[in-house]
Amino acid sequence: MARPTATSRALSQNFLADRATAERFARLAAPQARPVPLLLEVGAGKGALTAPLARRCRELHAYEIDPRLVPVLRSRFSGTPQVRVVGGDFLAARPPRTPFSVAGNVPFSRTAAVVDWCLRAPALTDATLLTQLEYARKRTGGYGSWTLLTVRTWPRYEWRLLGRVGRRSFRPVPRVDAGVLRIERRDTPLLDSAGYRSWRHLVELGFSGVGGSLHASLRRAHPSRRVDAAFRAARLDPGVLVGEVAPQRWLRLHEELTC
Repeated sequence: MARPTATSRALSQNFLADRATAERFARLAAPQARPVPLLLEVGAGKGALTAPLARRCRELHAYEIDPRLVPVLRSRFSGTPQVRVVGGDFLAARPPRTPFSVAGNVPFSRTAAVVDWCLRAPALTDATLLTQLEYARKRTGGYGSWTLLTVRTWPRYEWRLLGRVGRRSFRPVPRVDAGVLRIERRDTPLLDSAGYRSWRHLVELGFSGVGGSLHASLRRAHPSRRVDAAFRAARLDPGVLVGEVAPQRWLRLHEELTC
């Protein structure tokens, strides 16, 4: 039988081993002066993040998919009443109906699925995730470009890169560094429900690639003169690549083309 400390390649396990990094991550995940009412931890592992997170929330559900690690976690936190260790796949969990946060050291191979789960949860307030640095940069405009997912959800969520974690902070050591990705639901959405529907349509049309450019794609649904005027208002060159358009400029395009 494998020891509880053994890692599984199939589960994409890289345990956080640096205590200072764990403490810093917990402060970023729960920065409020008051404890977070309910926090769900993705992939508790050996509890490196569970311990500092537990001190910053009233109730913590620590999910761990590896059955070898569940009894270790339950033993470690048996004296911590606010921690509930849940053996099973976080992605199979039903989101709470009351406001909650998500935090965790996400298996790199499952990052997209975890992010999708978070965005689909109606009561989620924020998610702070350790992901591949490249993924975090792509989602937050770190390479000077923006992805469809980030732009499409921008009126409701703010995406930020809060820091970098060197790969040697993990065991086993992965091939790449990690980033602290923060996805935070806006207290007041930038668009109402009707505006959000038209926003999604506009953004998805723009990212469709039909016509060979953003300008050409938008002309399929809007008169050329209006698209030209919208690009001028947003201070965009007609030849700009769709990924180079920041969310704030998309907002101006939307304003001009849907008024």
